[in-house]
Amino acid sequence: MRPLHPRDPHEPHRASTQLELLFDLVSVIAISAITAAFHHAASEGHGLDVLPNYIFLFTAIWWAWMNFTWFASAFDNDDQIYRWLTMVIMCGSLIFAGGVGSIFETLNFKWGLIGWIIMRIGMIGLWLRAAESGTTYRKTALRYAVGIAVAQAGWVALNVLTAPGSPTFLLFGILVFALEFSVPAFAERARPTPWHRHHIIERYGLLTIIVLGEGLLSVAHGYGLLFEGNAEVDAAIIATSGLVITFSLWALYFCETEHLRTNDNVTAFIWGYGHLPFFMGAALIGGGIGVELDVADHRAVTDYTAAAWYLGGPLALCLIVLWAIRDSRHDLGPRAWALPIMAGMMILGSLLAIPAWAFALLMLATALWRVPLN
Repeated sequence: MRPLHPRDPHEPHRASTQLELLFDLVSVIAISAITAAFHHAASEGHGLDVLPNYIFLFTAIWWAWMNFTWFASAFDNDDQIYRWLTMVIMCGSLIFAGGVGSIFETLNFKWGLIGWIIMRIGMIGLWLRAAESGTTYRKTALRYAVGIAVAQAGWVALNVLTAPGSPTFLLFGILVFALEFSVPAFAERARPTPWHRHHIIERYGLLTIIVLGEGLLSVAHGYGLLFEGNAEVDAAIIATSGLVITFSLWALYFCETEHLRTNDNVTAFIWGYGHLPFFMGAALIGGGIGVELDVADHRAVTDYTAAAWYLGGPLALCLIVLWAIRDSRHDLGPRAWALPIMAGMMILGSLLAIPAWAFALLMLATALWRVPLN
């Protein structure tokens, strides 16, 4: 068993490993399940009612990905013990992901909690290995291990002491999430871990592609309606609009290669945590396209007025968050205000209940304004 020494944060050509890509596949499954559940609830007219459940579960899925991603960027030595502990984390994540649909409806995560505990066993094991490797990061690693264990005890207490979905449950859950989010800030004060900036930028880009995939799934479903002979013209227009929206958001996100320009921890925390609402909104766009298609196919209880909010709201969220965590920190000249102004247009479009093709034109205009032509 090789010591789990820290990686060089300036290592050239640092790319995601096959194990990290396999880990991402677990996140794909969980995100797809929860987005599909929200899409169906929104089509049935209960979107706002279940939105807190969606936020709660998406945050949990993202946090599992976040914990492993930043650790791997700093300490991945790819030996057998490292691989096995990572697979333990993936096993726990899959148990949780398998119950996402049920948890989404009831917020009763009894079996999901078992998966969460298994996942934490693997994560704590990795941090203890880092602590025992005889490096100057021992104190930081121990703080992470203890902090994760304490936070996990909070989730166990939440499950035992509160009724699923009750106001007490939601309040307690917010407090435990606050504890979770404070663990990295507390641990990194001992000594910042040597995460690799370009590696982290790549990892976040890969998760962006995953959440954009939710939109492509809805687009494929829309084109599938043509084969069924249902709502042919409307389905084709909405599916094509969804494709333009997804391509435009992809172009807007990846138009800058230097998303994170510094290794400063304060900036990294803002950028890293700030991606949560962006990822959440990008996944919800797929749900919004699905709702539009359900209305066109007469499978929805809701109508186009409500469907416009399920599409325009997430679009506005993605644009304003991307501006806050990236564009506001770059010198872009006239392009600097493209995202916040067009986010306002998305809200206006939602108020006016514009169709999907109009949102697609707005997104195309946003991309043409913000993305450099060279």
